[in-house]
Amino acid sequence: MSVEISKLASGLTVVTDKMPHLETAALGVWAGVGGRDEKPNEHGISHLLEHMAFKGTTKRSSREIVEEIEAVGGDLNAGTSTETTSYYARVLKADVPLALDVLADILANPAFEPDELEREKNVIVQEIGAAQDTPDDVVFEHLNELCYPDQPMGRSLLGTAKTLRAFNRDSLRDYLSTHYRGPDMVVAAAGAVDHKQVVAEVEKRFASFEGTPGPKPQAAMFGKGGTKVVHRELEQAHLTLALEGVPQSDPSLFSLQVFTNILGGGMSSRLFQEVREKRGLCYSIYSFHAPYTDTGFFGLYTGTDPADAPEMMEVVVDIMNDSVETLTEAEIARAKAQMKAGLLMALESCSSRAEQLARHVLAYGRPQTVEELVARIDAVSVESTRDAARALLSRSRPAVVALGSGRGLDTAVSFAEGLTRARAKARLH
Repeated sequence: MSVEISKLASGLTVVTDKMPHLETAALGVWAGVGGRDEKPNEHGISHLLEHMAFKGTTKRSSREIVEEIEAVGGDLNAGTSTETTSYYARVLKADVPLALDVLADILANPAFEPDELEREKNVIVQEIGAAQDTPDDVVFEHLNELCYPDQPMGRSLLGTAKTLRAFNRDSLRDYLSTHYRGPDMVVAAAGAVDHKQVVAEVEKRFASFEGTPGPKPQAAMFGKGGTKVVHRELEQAHLTLALEGVPQSDPSLFSLQVFTNILGGGMSSRLFQEVREKRGLCYSIYSFHAPYTDTGFFGLYTGTDPADAPEMMEVVVDIMNDSVETLTEAEIARAKAQMKAGLLMALESCSSRAEQLARHVLAYGRPQTVEELVARIDAVSVESTRDAARALLSRSRPAVVALGSGRGLDTAVSFAEGLTRARAKARLH
């Protein structure tokens, strides 16, 4: 088997997948810390720390970091999410040791120079401003707050100008030492890699990351739902709806994903066909499900003319209610084929493969095999999908946010009450 995994004495996990036909490698460090780990006075620090990673170490300046990687034709990047932060590189196979050295350096020896820190804070303030100018970012920010009120899960990853101003190099060092611990970190590599070589390099370069696991984040509590209208002069009305989904370990995860795909996962989905193709009410409409460690987030988004917003929401609610009991074998088969194709296509990219390996280790403690994943998809049936959909509609009251102008928005969000707990529970009996 090409996938190999090693647990180092520090608790850090190394996982690799050798892809012999490739001459390049994707590798990175994934830490099990993100926005949901932040205390109120730390709001935005995970994202700021990720930004500061490439701003200089005690050994390299910010320019030297990128020049060393780009001199060998490689590239560096990083990302922050709700539960993880990642730092990764893509290089030729001969340069894997260099990439690991740079990745270890930016995390083990960050300089956090005050001038660089202030500049990067200003950059993120500009990023916050850009997000506020993007309606579909704004509407989801309000939706997250409604779904996870007064919780880190409900806050923006970017932080605020006020919280950013309060951070200094000591704040960053404390957060790094608290949350970047060996047992909570994974080094994943895929492509032209040798597992033993990667393990040896990681043992040498990541030796400072050890100790006990970091603190666990606050347990997520999905809110009571409800509706919110945010008035802003816009050409379109942006409508979002959310329900409590299921966590990563839930047995119904794949069945719920199949339902999500049938509902709004592509051009053949029920929502796309009815709302866009037949009625011409929108340009974009989609649904998704994001599973986390202890919760899940089912979301739906569309944009339409404000005058059409009530009809749009009424149609969305009707289709969701109707779909639960009218799913067909053909739709199930199509959604399963899409899921398997997405899974197998991702295996052809070493970057996607490295990320998948790291996510699996952080979520499940080990990489799941392709055979396991395909078997779980194949096991989904019409009945299991209906059960997952019924449970979705009965688990929580819907949270609905509309952003835009016009009197139709209040009417639109009121139609979401058609997805009430009482009606959904009735389906279970």
